[in-house]
Formats: sequence, structure tokens, C-alpha cells
Amino acid sequence: MFGHLNDLHPEYKVTDWRGRPYFVDFVWKVGSVQFAFEVKGYGPHVQNTDRTRYRQELNREIFLQIAGFRVIAIPYDDLELSPELTISLLRSLLMPFLALRTEENDEYSRLEREILQIAVRSNGFIRPVNLVNELGIDPRTVRKCMMLLCEKGKFIPIVSKRGGRVCKYEYMHSFSDIQLW
Repeated sequence: MFGHLNDLHPEYKVTDWRGRPYFVDFVWKVGSVQFAFEVKGYGPHVQNTDRTRYRQELNREIFLQIAGFRVIAIPYDDLELSPELTISLLRSLLMPFLALRTEENDEYSRLEREILQIAVRSNGFIRPVNLVNELGIDPRTVRKCMMLLCEKGKFIPIVSKRGGRVCKYEYMHSFSDIQLW
């Protein structure tokens, strides 16, 4: 899902408000932003949870937020049964923070980064008319920018069968690209 996992820390140790160690499933630190990912299963430990344990779990999440983490609960069943949904949701949530990392790199202009973000939110397909409407820019600017992104290997134009014109673009995911999806 990401270009690299350098900033992802599994079983990240945090000391809770009681001074006890607690391990977050995954922590992702990007710049000054920290995400705490908790994979939550619906197993016996949840089904048999009493009020005290339930309260402690909620307090732990609040404590993580106080400590500066954005807490993300991921249902285990979704990881197992519909991983594409989890990936899509995480991409939509995390893309603005990944885009912050690309500002360090002059390879893409601000407009190109915005278009890449829209493509990720749109599950990889975008239409020029949607870019015109969403970004409020001229169609010629969209064509020029999309042509540059195609040359950079980020999109493939898809030509309509009827008119022979580009009707949409497919975003090309690259695991070797460390800044983007």
C-alpha cells in the first residue's frame, strides 16, 4: 500500500497514564504527525469484556490522543474478508499526510500532487472533466498537466471507443515511488 514502510513501527511501546507499558499494534510517524493503528478483532477477549476492561480500552485510546496520536481502529474481519476496503479507507485517510512528504521533492508540482491525491481517492481512475470541476481550472491546464504526469509514468490515458479522445486516466501505482502510493 505504501512506497516504503520506514516510518511504520510494529508493537510500539507506550507507557499509559497508570505508568504501565502498553503496546500499540502499529505506529506510523510522518513528520510531526503520529498515527496509532489498532487492529481490533471480535474474539473472546472482546466478547467477554467486562465494564472495567471496556472503560480501560476507551481510556487508553483517549490517552493516546492526548499523547499526540491519531488513533485508527481497524476491524480484523475487514483485513481478512475485504482487505481492498481497508486499503481504500486508509489511502483516503492518509493521503494528505503522504502528500506532505512529497513537498520535499520537486519532482511534482503542487497541481500534480493534487491530481495524484484525487486519483488515489477515486480508486485510481480520474476523468478530465472531474478535475476541471473539482480543481476549478481550465481544461487545457488539465490536459497539459495530465500529459506531463503520463510522461512521468504516473497515469495511462484511456481512449474512448466512440470519439477516439481521452475519456479518463488510470493511475499507475508504484511501490518503488517512496513519496506516493
